[in-house]
Amino acid sequence: MNHLELSLLATPKAVPELRHHLRHHDYEVRLCATELVTNVIDHVGDGTPVTVRVSAADQGRTRIEVTDPDPRALPTLLHATATDESGRGLALLDALALRWGVHQGPGRKTVWCELGVPAEAGGTAPD
Repeated sequence: MNHLELSLLATPKAVPELRHHLRHHDYEVRLCATELVTNVIDHVGDGTPVTVRVSAADQGRTRIEVTDPDPRALPTLLHATATDESGRGLALLDALALRWGVHQGPGRKTVWCELGVPAEAGGTAPD
């Protein structure tokens, strides 16, 4: 399995670029990775430097990690209503991932999730 690690600025323009870098991965991997980066844009700030990692985990799972420099802005799982314009990103992640969480460190945090798909499944869903 190829370990992918990308350093980028979390901007709206970076989201389709990230999907392109992950084009050989399953659709769920691309979706969760871009949701995690979008969370950084929305809750830490546009232009925040992040590191995105996609790697193989135990039992054929895929692990996605997004690290940003703000250990205080922790993700919160919301239950968005049909009329809410935001608040669905982590709910989507929670529905797709086998498990997810946050590791806090000095001057940073990493939000991670594990999916039950192989790290390079080559899914055919649209970008």
